[in-house]
Amino acid sequence: MTTEQLVTQIRKKNSFLCIGLDVDLEKIPKHLLENDDPIFAFNKAIIDATHHLCVAYKPNTAFYEAYGVKGWLALEKTISYLNENHSEIFTIADAKRGDIGNTSSMYAKAFYEDLGFDSVTVAPYMGKDSIEPFLAFKDKFAILLALTSNNGAFDFQTQMLNDIELYKQVIKTSTTWENAQNLMYVVGATKAEFLGEIRQLIPESFLLVPGVGAQGGDLQAVCKYGMNDNVGLLINSSRGIIYASQNNDFATVAAEKAKELQQQMSKIMNA
Repeated sequence: MTTEQLVTQIRKKNSFLCIGLDVDLEKIPKHLLENDDPIFAFNKAIIDATHHLCVAYKPNTAFYEAYGVKGWLALEKTISYLNENHSEIFTIADAKRGDIGNTSSMYAKAFYEDLGFDSVTVAPYMGKDSIEPFLAFKDKFAILLALTSNNGAFDFQTQMLNDIELYKQVIKTSTTWENAQNLMYVVGATKAEFLGEIRQLIPESFLLVPGVGAQGGDLQAVCKYGMNDNVGLLINSSRGIIYASQNNDFATVAAEKAKELQQQMSKIMNA
């Protein structure tokens, strides 16, 4: 998928909502456990109910790896279902990969070529040769961890390095890497006050913003500081949507919660 195609979907749907598909078998409706593949059954129901309200889905791979081969097969079935039925939707493998060049190349092939994701989250700690292999694929994106929403973000990310916060140095340096136009960035919604300065560093880039909803991020604040002319935001909500109900109506309730966010986004876009 290209950036232009993503922006077209955002305009068409009046939405920049990303739904996180983080499936915990202890939290899904109990009747689904009778299914041969309860993870995929849950995801399919959520997708069928919400695809018209969002522009992206983000499975966190840990929630699939935890169930071994069955979990990975469910992830494969989920992305295949999306690519076959809703190819206009942007897909994110939330895998947070980042290793030496040869290993990163294999990770990139796994997510881009084998599974068919549009993007994958990556960790920049090992530098450009761990990230550039992800940037070498046409119409694929690496989403760089820049300033995360967890409390531990302050352990390193905001520490000063030669009179500049480390996360800012990471962002500045990343813009010099080969195929840097294929970079997006993770910026947590609980760090909305930092978005204005981040936008000065990367005015045109898309930002994946987790933390709205269950983690307490403020959508209005995120948009105030982070939105650009192409919107430039993918706001992720996971638990607040997919686990809004554990009853048989879970998909319907998920759609209601997704619509609430989509309507707020529409008002912001059309203000």
